[in-house]
Amino acid sequence: MASHASNKLDGKVGIVTGGASGIGEETARRLVNHGAHVVIADVQDVKGRDVAASIGSHRCTYIHCDVADEQQVKSLVESTLRSNGRLDILFSNAGMANDVKQDILELDIPAFERLFAVNVRGMAACVKHGARAMVAGGIKGSIICTASIRASTGTENFVDYVMSKHAVLGLVRSASKQLGAYSIRVNCISPGAVATPMLCRSLGGVSEEEAERMYGSHSSLKGALKAKHVADAVVFLASEEAEFINGHNLAVDGGWV
Repeated sequence: MASHASNKLDGKVGIVTGGASGIGEETARRLVNHGAHVVIADVQDVKGRDVAASIGSHRCTYIHCDVADEQQVKSLVESTLRSNGRLDILFSNAGMANDVKQDILELDIPAFERLFAVNVRGMAACVKHGARAMVAGGIKGSIICTASIRASTGTENFVDYVMSKHAVLGLVRSASKQLGAYSIRVNCISPGAVATPMLCRSLGGVSEEEAERMYGSHSSLKGALKAKHVADAVVFLASEEAEFINGHNLAVDGGWV
């Protein structure tokens, strides 16, 4: 890794779920670049190990974790505490989108339930166990959840995804009120369309360039939204620069919404 961009996160320990690719991978790299030690959690074991190795074992480790299984989330947090002694930052980022068209008239309920298990139940489990570790350790921590511009808007397709991101926003607004008493901040980011592997798959396997062309006109800013833009927002919310920001939904969408 290059030398630290700053020391704003020196001594901090963070978990990034869904950290093997896309926004999670980019955020893990940027957190490390600002001095943090990061634990990447994902179900993509080969990719996760490769990312951790490329960052460096002295700064980053990988743990398999399916956030839909609360016990795996609990074990992830406990393992992080055993190895690092503390948890300061939780970026609860793991999520999924269904490949099937999910409109309300043809809503596939089993697919809906699989998505909610990850995007809603998994998000709640991560916030629960991450917050418990911070409270027990007396840590003035930062929890950041990945929502979406779809947490504030609707769409006629992907109804289950839209519903799940509305739920994330409700989780953040509620958890922030309780955890603020422990000086733990809970916020979320709402990215616009980033050409991650997940988005490209949900669009039928288009290329990154094609996905960016499809959504480029939605932003009032010229250019394409990149994972690095979202990652920088997470670093900000994780740092003491955002020490009095709590319960906030930070849109990173170039003015789309």
